[in-house]
Amino acid sequence: MKTEETKIGIEKTTQFHGHTGAIYSLEEASSEQYFFSGASDNILVEWDLSNPKENKVIAKFSAMVMAIKYIPKRNFILIGQSMGGVHIIDLNINKEIKLLKLHQQSIYDIQYLHERECFWVASADGSVSVWSINDFSLIKQISLCNKKIRSVDFNIRSKEAAIGCGDGTIRIFDFETFEEKIVLNEHLTDFSVNAVCYHPNGKYLLSGSRDATLKIWEIDTNYSLSRNIMAHNFAIYSIVFSPDNKKFATGSRDKTIKIWDATNFELLIRIDNKKYGGHTHSVNKLLWGKYENQLISAGDDKMVMTWKINEHQ
Repeated sequence: MKTEETKIGIEKTTQFHGHTGAIYSLEEASSEQYFFSGASDNILVEWDLSNPKENKVIAKFSAMVMAIKYIPKRNFILIGQSMGGVHIIDLNINKEIKLLKLHQQSIYDIQYLHERECFWVASADGSVSVWSINDFSLIKQISLCNKKIRSVDFNIRSKEAAIGCGDGTIRIFDFETFEEKIVLNEHLTDFSVNAVCYHPNGKYLLSGSRDATLKIWEIDTNYSLSRNIMAHNFAIYSIVFSPDNKKFATGSRDKTIKIWDATNFELLIRIDNKKYGGHTHSVNKLLWGKYENQLISAGDDKMVMTWKINEHQ
């Protein structure tokens, strides 16, 4: 299918079946054709994009799988669950080697900062914790607010971490000194900022909130608000860039995925159930992999779907 206006082709390539609960997390794996998913059925699954009927249950937990982060250099996978635990599995030996129990509430995001050999954990308890990947020692815990912390991303160019908070703010920290540099307040108060994502060019920060807006912040002008886009009808949960950095996608509670131009931030196409056979419930997570340039989506309908997005001349 393609639209004359955008010349973007959308093809639904696969629908993966296997989870029995809402899916909250997607993550890359050791090879481009594989990826992980985690869900409210308490299991972590590895999928093969080249063979959709094949799936492998990596681990079962006593609580919902909310966040996943794969560390390629170590071949570790970090799993954040709904009771606050962070499980570390060494895939070289297929064994859990550590369980971090600092947080007592749900883990919403885990991000790895290669340059500092540490990972940041965002929790519903209103704090972020920073851990060494070498010995899993706690480096720092930062208490931010009395709401859930939903998302973290890093800008290597400016050595900053952006943290999306449940009180509607985005906190910008120096990721070396942990000094808070600025608080961004343009999203609606107490409407959780569910997704923060730095543009690959290092010049912009993108944020998506329960207020349904997509905001573009210009880093070099002290994070001035460059664009305010009424992007969806309900909360935005995920923002990801394409492998070539020319496009990005947003996923929302309104059951749609939208594809945007990463240069001018204009909407290219909307993927829904009626026209494209998309999700029937909230789209919770997106992953744009390098394997055949496929966008992977997952949500409350317990489905994982893959999409080929092509430009037509």
